[in-house]
Amino acid sequence: MFIELREYRIKPGQRERWVRFMEEVIIPYQVSKGMVILGSFVGEQDDTLYVWMRRFESEAQREELYKAVYETDIWQNDISPQIGEMLDRDKTVVKRIQPTPHSVIR
Repeated sequence: MFIELREYRIKPGQRERWVRFMEEVIIPYQVSKGMVILGSFVGEQDDTLYVWMRRFESEAQREELYKAVYETDIWQNDISPQIGEMLDRDKTVVKRIQPTPHSVIR
């Protein structure tokens, strides 16, 4: 099991719109396809920071879920084009992390 920690940079003036889009469109869509979203966060002192985490049981599951989400017409035609309006995609950082034995996030 591992967690994917995704750090995004929101374009100036787009924070409220981005958070609403994540919470009303992206997260529900991904959850409907089987993704486990552990949480999403904004920077307390940095208006451009957005972080979210997803949990995967294995690399095989991650690959299956990526296909189920990112290879759909809805994602490619409706969701993805809007993302570039709100995020600086070149500054996205994705890290894989594993919880320690006593972590409450598992």
